Amino acid sequence: MISTADICDVHPDAVKVAEPIFRSYGGVTDFFGPIETIKTFEDNSLVRATLETPGEGRVLVVDGGGSLRCALLGDQLAALAVKNGWIGILIFGCVRDSVALAQSAVGIYALNTHPRKSKKQGLGDRNVTVSFAGIDFLPGHFLYADKDGILVADHKL
Repeated sequence: MISTADICDVHPDAVKVAEPIFRSYGGVTDFFGPIETIKTFEDNSLVRATLETPGEGRVLVVDGGGSLRCALLGDQLAALAVKNGWIGILIFGCVRDSVALAQSAVGIYALNTHPRKSKKQGLGDRNVTVSFAGIDFLPGHFLYADKDGILVADHKL
């Protein structure tokens, strides 16, 4: 994969750059793929349901409202992501089981860690435009991530 810095140099008008608020937690730091989205708050039911489906090299973008009060992803859901072919996960919220996540074969970026699990009430929306970190994430657009940052383009670059 070409670096996000190089993508910005080659395609400056084709990408939007997320504010640098995310940390890498997965065993993979560099990844790209088409976006699928979830909007939820302190409830990871839709995260699980989505990761149980074939990922086909997609990136799951989760707008967790920026909550720092519980985790929306842990080691069990990361294992589901790997098993089902998801290439990466971006969470505007927290993760847990960070030691295990670092060993998983999936890219994971999130705001921080939190030991508390989320609610399981089935609340949220799937495949909607979500906005955080200064940009919009639309289903079907492409996300590029590495240690330098996270970019979004409306088509594969």
